[in-house]
Amino acid sequence: MQYLDFEQPIAELEKKIEELNEISVGDEVLKPEIDRLKKKANQLRESIFSNLTHWQRVQLARHPDRPYTLDYIDLIAEDFIELHGDRYYADDKAIVGGLAVIDGKSVMIIGHQKGRNTKGRQYRNFGMANPEGYRKAHRLMKLAEKFGIPIVTLLDTPGAFPGLEAEERGQAEAIAKNLKMMAVLEVPIISIVIGEGASGGAIGIGMGNEIYMMENTWYSVISPESCSSILWKTWEFKEQAATNLKLTAKDLLELKIIDGVIEEPLGGAHRDYKQSAEAVKDQIMKSLKRLKKMKPEKLIDQRIEKYSGMGVWVEAGKK
Repeated sequence: MQYLDFEQPIAELEKKIEELNEISVGDEVLKPEIDRLKKKANQLRESIFSNLTHWQRVQLARHPDRPYTLDYIDLIAEDFIELHGDRYYADDKAIVGGLAVIDGKSVMIIGHQKGRNTKGRQYRNFGMANPEGYRKAHRLMKLAEKFGIPIVTLLDTPGAFPGLEAEERGQAEAIAKNLKMMAVLEVPIISIVIGEGASGGAIGIGMGNEIYMMENTWYSVISPESCSSILWKTWEFKEQAATNLKLTAKDLLELKIIDGVIEEPLGGAHRDYKQSAEAVKDQIMKSLKRLKKMKPEKLIDQRIEKYSGMGVWVEAGKK
């Protein structure tokens, strides 16, 4: 288990517990001390995780052991057939998608995918999609609409890939085309932020009728580091930027950008994959039950009204 910097006190206690377990060898003499340390570790974990800062939640969203899209699919779907390619250029490995069955219900599930090691991260391009990734998602969503299948998208990306080749192939156009298409799709769209939700890279597949965030995730137009480098010309103010961006699930629920927060196991989603997946599955099924009752035109109206109502603006009076 990898520990973040603010989890070091917990790491030290759990190391002591592990050492005592190794030398006890079934001896009951050390059991009272082990139980005492376990209780202390649980109390410390509850204390730390009930008072997390914005930056600490950003760190948890990026935890290398955190479950990714394919992990969730493996745990919540009885069947999954991955579909590849955008039929224009290539198959982008940073976005995965296909037909799945969850509790007997067919869905088209699409999400960003990161890698676990150096080779995997390069293969998945660190979860940063190229235009062909968004065009693949576009193709799969239109296929879902054709057969009346609801869409579930799982967002986890540090942003769309900013390379020259991506811009040459129309990165902005691909994302914009997705937004235009998703606004008028005639099937329900449920979007869940499972990790990082950065800028157009996330919303390029995340324009849903209902949007949810897992407890320790972030969703913003820009990352704290990039915001800090623009405003202060250095990354040193990333923690202050994270606070001011109001990018946590709690912030966005208060701002009415999202529809709800999905609770995680104490310590983060990486602590218990099965419990995290069950929470995600439960929310998907509740949302599907609610949205499938709506007619296509109502789904479109609700989606457009949802995004039109975000933000604050003032109309200037005529002079």
